[in-house]
Amino acid sequence: MKIVIAGAGAVGIHLSKLLSTENHDCVLIDDSEERLSSIDSSYDIMAVNDSPTSIKVLKDAGVGHADLFVGVTRYESRNITACTLAHALGAKKTVARIDNYEYLSPQNQPFFHDLGIDSLVYPEVLAAADIINGLKLSWVRQRWDVHDGALVLLGIKLREGCEILNQPLKDLCGPNDPYHVVAIKRGSDAIIPGGMDVLQLHDLTYFMTTREYIPYIRKIVGKEHYEDVHNVIIMGGGKTAVRAALTMPDYMNTKIIEIDADRCERLNQLLANNDAMVIHGDGRDLSLLNEEGIRHTQAFVALTGNAETNILACLTAKKLGVRKTVAMVENLDYVSMAESLDIGTIINKKTVAASHIFQMMLEADVRNMRSLMMVEADVAEFVPAEGSKVTRKPVKDLGLPFGMTIGGLVRNGKGILVNGNTLIQAGDSVMVFCHKHQLDKAEKFFKKSLFSL
Repeated sequence: MKIVIAGAGAVGIHLSKLLSTENHDCVLIDDSEERLSSIDSSYDIMAVNDSPTSIKVLKDAGVGHADLFVGVTRYESRNITACTLAHALGAKKTVARIDNYEYLSPQNQPFFHDLGIDSLVYPEVLAAADIINGLKLSWVRQRWDVHDGALVLLGIKLREGCEILNQPLKDLCGPNDPYHVVAIKRGSDAIIPGGMDVLQLHDLTYFMTTREYIPYIRKIVGKEHYEDVHNVIIMGGGKTAVRAALTMPDYMNTKIIEIDADRCERLNQLLANNDAMVIHGDGRDLSLLNEEGIRHTQAFVALTGNAETNILACLTAKKLGVRKTVAMVENLDYVSMAESLDIGTIINKKTVAASHIFQMMLEADVRNMRSLMMVEADVAEFVPAEGSKVTRKPVKDLGLPFGMTIGGLVRNGKGILVNGNTLIQAGDSVMVFCHKHQLDKAEKFFKKSLFSL
């Protein structure tokens, strides 16, 4: 596929590297030579040092026959303009990064579609949603609800007291059991498990279940003693913190600690109709943390722009007794280190945004996609076409490739866990788990086939 990306910032660089490893024809445009110079020469990326809103530059970059154009510069207006031009020049699909929440309103979608923009991505909103989902269950590292909770994906660190350790999964996840284990992170290994795999102490394990069985999962993993989150301290008052505070459940009390006095004033304006308390200070100051009740706080969320600061702050919070910690780690080189330090939930806006954009490249009907950063796997919600390969045989006879598994589906609003005898129907929402860079293999099972014509 031909992909043109405007903007060599964090999201643009990450996305271009990801796509180049998938053997796509990738062009990256930016008017900053310094930003473009940060691209490793080992990646097969064509770099264009020029303005992404120049019609001539876009034409020369091959936008006219691009399958996807992505506008992810630092400036929202520039992204919208570039996408509009790219669409007019012939790009098949366009996606623009924005920072105005109003634009995401469903009633505005036809307006942007008329401009030639197929999708909008606001990385801070996506990151905030992941943070809030994780806070709702204090004992999970990651949570993703599908169809308003008809299916639920839970990432859980297994500790002492877990009842299901060292037993083959074929004995734990049978046709009548209310959960499936779909991915495991063990040390540096990422596993899409089979029936003979077992769960071990300290595994980061991803369970697919339905909403009514969440308490059961909590019991078997030995997390019933974890206190639910009622008090939250957020360090750093950036856009992600604002979106998190505005969407925090009513039963959670939120304090935001921000070191910059001017930003504190702005936060008070942005959160004027919200119960969140803004505090001017350094979130690493132990005396300040104690003064603000850190020992009675169930969750600490570090969202500054510095990964090292966020990691150290979360370690400090854990030593002070906070059970649930969340760290924004934008430097991917630090992610494995943060996990080895048992930080807790790790948020990376680049991977969140890239997942949203990557799903637009798939030819099959994909409604949602997430990158499970810790297990180097992707999870996507596919809707099979009439006559597609996945609808012709029971799951056990489909010949799914190694490293791919189907965790569950939603049919007529009801979540169903999939087993070998399940026959998937056209129109089902099917949750598929794959090792990194294998979604293209998965989508072949869900596309409309010439066989059915």
